[in-house]
Amino acid sequence: MIRQVLSATALLAAIGAPAAGGSAYASIALSETEAASPTLPQLLSARERAETENRLLAARLDRVIPAIMREQGIDLWLLVAREYFEEPVVASMLDAENMHARRRTILIFYDPGQGKPVERLTVSRYGLGGLFAPAWDPAKQPDQWQAVAELIAARNPAKIAINTSDLYQFADGMTVSQYDKFTAALPAPLRARIVSGEGLAIRWLETRTPAEIELYPTILRTAHAVIAEAFSRKVITPGVTTAEQVQWWYRDRLLELGLTPWFHPSVAIQRQGAKGMLDGAEVIRPGDLLWTDFGITYLRLNTDTQHLAYVLKPGETAAPAGLRQGLANSNRLQDILRRHFAIGRSGNEVLALARAEAIAAGLEPSIYSHPIGLHGHGAGPSIGFWDNQNADPRGSGVINANTAWSIELTTYAAVPEWGGQRVDFRAEENAFFDGNSVRFIDGRQTELTLIP
Repeated sequence: MIRQVLSATALLAAIGAPAAGGSAYASIALSETEAASPTLPQLLSARERAETENRLLAARLDRVIPAIMREQGIDLWLLVAREYFEEPVVASMLDAENMHARRRTILIFYDPGQGKPVERLTVSRYGLGGLFAPAWDPAKQPDQWQAVAELIAARNPAKIAINTSDLYQFADGMTVSQYDKFTAALPAPLRARIVSGEGLAIRWLETRTPAEIELYPTILRTAHAVIAEAFSRKVITPGVTTAEQVQWWYRDRLLELGLTPWFHPSVAIQRQGAKGMLDGAEVIRPGDLLWTDFGITYLRLNTDTQHLAYVLKPGETAAPAGLRQGLANSNRLQDILRRHFAIGRSGNEVLALARAEAIAAGLEPSIYSHPIGLHGHGAGPSIGFWDNQNADPRGSGVINANTAWSIELTTYAAVPEWGGQRVDFRAEENAFFDGNSVRFIDGRQTELTLIP
């Protein structure tokens, strides 16, 4: 469990409000209601995207780093990456023009205490967009690791955090070879001060700033608009189009838009009289319940959405009532889950509380929600897994304020119009926890999309 020193209120105050001259996307606010026919927002040019990413990163470094270092009680944090082998934290700290680490890139954060600014240093041959001060002159000290050791010794930190973690991949970036080189150069008395930077890595990656949350609704709206296109007659001709053709349509559409998927889109079919999910070369037919799982990366933030659609039969104007009720059940489970979020409560605790309430309400739930942000399956505690509805070590971490979540889950129900067939009503929407409540970022699906 990650130790907390600062209160949630103190950390929020440290992170602060959006920087002046913020996003061009302020017109879209967080909303509980999803747009019925979402339209694609205007996308930024490559230069505008880079400028936006750099602005967000600068604000994160200025505000989040001091707050989490003081929260975790760490005065020096050392990060190491090599070209094309960037660890998750370093990769998230590279400016938009530096797409990879150069040779060996070493970053150091040092908090001198007494309210003084945190130093941001790079011990490498190249600077990093002005965000880190160069701290190595190879002409004076050719040995990079010796330069690191001298820099640390001069500051005499009480704790030296490096990214090692058996549980969280996000916090396990220090390789054995680099650790050996580092510790060989470090004076023996300082080696005893090395501690895991697990808490810092998780808190850095999971914390969302006001400027990021200001942008997130537009990013989600972009994803929702693409899903709306996919689940329409523009893409799907019943009796002709296959599930895998819709999957590859997504990929082609994102290429056109200059956007990136962080996973291959999923499309599958549930059909009366058919067992399980049908996918691949299966042709979509009238009367089918379609499911999609789709996510993009834009401005370094990720989306993850699962929606359902019904293909109308000739003469139908609405989906069968049993299918509509199934989605309503999943909406109810979303609300139950959101109510149990609380600062300091573990993911496992939230899972147990939400499942108990849902089962008592007569639902058949499966919850597998996760943080989202700089990664699709983001840093922070998980709330269940589709193949494990009990406590899991990955759900032992605590929930913090200013975090974004994929509220991912399903309920199962017998559909009368399908002869009592058990149907899987998957739902996934992205939300923001401000420390008090969980709000959807760009609404949620409450009605099945209808495809004529």
